[in-house]
Amino acid sequence: MTKEKIKDKNSESLNKSIGKNRMLILHNDEVNTFDFVIESLVDVCKHDEIQAEQCAIITHHKGKCDVKKGVFDILKPMKDKLSSKGLNVTIED
Repeated sequence: MTKEKIKDKNSESLNKSIGKNRMLILHNDEVNTFDFVIESLVDVCKHDEIQAEQCAIITHHKGKCDVKKGVFDILKPMKDKLSSKGLNVTIED
């Protein structure tokens, strides 16, 4: 690997750690129930019931909803937990 590529890779890692805020996006999957999605958002993202319900409804009607904003290092474990529960989630800029 060239020094330039190593530098770019290090910059990318640094940006993920302390960089800009990103969004955890919940995508509609037509599989999980509203109750399950709400319970998962309360458990993993620490939403209250109303916020979780609103996110579930937005996701159902619009196809996706940003459920949490923050830096990559905070969102990644949440994404992993939601994914392990069978929810379709991504992290976007």
